[in-house]
Amino acid sequence: MDRKIEPYELNNLNNKNTNFSLPISVCIITKNEEKYIETCLNKLKKYNWEIIVTDTGSTDRTVDICKKYTNKIFHFDWINDFAAARNFCISKASNNWILSVDSDEYLINEQSEQELLKILTPCFSHPESAGMVDILNPQTSSGQLTTSNDPVARFFHKQYYSYVGKVHEQPMPVTEQKPSYFKSPFRLYHEGYANPEILHKKATRNISLLKNELEKITNDPYLYFQLGQSYLSLNDYENAYLIFQKGLELDVDPNLQYVKTMVTSYGYTMLHLKKYNEALSFDSIYDTFSNYADFVFLMGLIYMNNAFFDEAIHQFLHATKCNEYSVEGINSYLAYHNIGVIYECAGMVDEAKKYYDMSKLAKDNDNYDK
Repeated sequence: MDRKIEPYELNNLNNKNTNFSLPISVCIITKNEEKYIETCLNKLKKYNWEIIVTDTGSTDRTVDICKKYTNKIFHFDWINDFAAARNFCISKASNNWILSVDSDEYLINEQSEQELLKILTPCFSHPESAGMVDILNPQTSSGQLTTSNDPVARFFHKQYYSYVGKVHEQPMPVTEQKPSYFKSPFRLYHEGYANPEILHKKATRNISLLKNELEKITNDPYLYFQLGQSYLSLNDYENAYLIFQKGLELDVDPNLQYVKTMVTSYGYTMLHLKKYNEALSFDSIYDTFSNYADFVFLMGLIYMNNAFFDEAIHQFLHATKCNEYSVEGINSYLAYHNIGVIYECAGMVDEAKKYYDMSKLAKDNDNYDK
């Protein structure tokens, strides 16, 4: 019978034991991911963790590649239910603590096993909470290639959490208790998001599944959020706009990350559809999201598109003071760049150059810190 690792066991671990491995099982569900799965598994091998792979019907070399890294490979008949597949995978894990990884993601942590142990020791004592993992997604913002940081619950104790949701599934408590979260040290880069063809394929598949779910559950704003994001992936701004609007009409918690993202995504659909005047209505929710750089940056764009240039500059400068953000550069070089654009369009060349230089310096510093 597996169980949570007790605090005294962690404290008594021999830190000089190089063969020590954290009590973690990495769980991966996959299908036809030969392009990415090797990188995913290769990045994991620096840690001596159990790897569980559940294949849902691959016809390419995916399974053969997985055999090079683990002998714990299982088959699950695909039933259009991601939660069911993930829970089956988790049921095969020997350890209680699960790190859920997609096959087109790879771990970018540089800490040693012992360094991770030091960070995670307090977490192992509180299995009622799930760990948020930073998912870095490549994307284009303001014409520049950057990454967005999407914190997602991916690290949890399997006796306290299991997956729910046929699509865009989430780990939720197995009892009626409310979920609680902590920030885990794990970081994953979502390589698959850099491939437009794969994004299009996944978005099309998810739209069908999400529509079916919304026919059964009509009052879940998270489903509307994911459906809207899927439409955005296809550059279908009209449908994304309508779906975000419906989702935000429901009872939402503005403190949740997905709600913050849904609000900003809704704002961007307005800009793409040239609903500039309507977007000014975001003034009414400014105080709620004024500490979130992505929202403040969006407000700068809204004012910019309404020719309120002084206010736009003020918002871009305010964005540089915000510590909470999702898109890389949104509170630094992207904000400075947009200020430079405003001054350049106004014929104020010296001011434009000043902010373009600040943008370049901020971007160089960001790249240096990585």
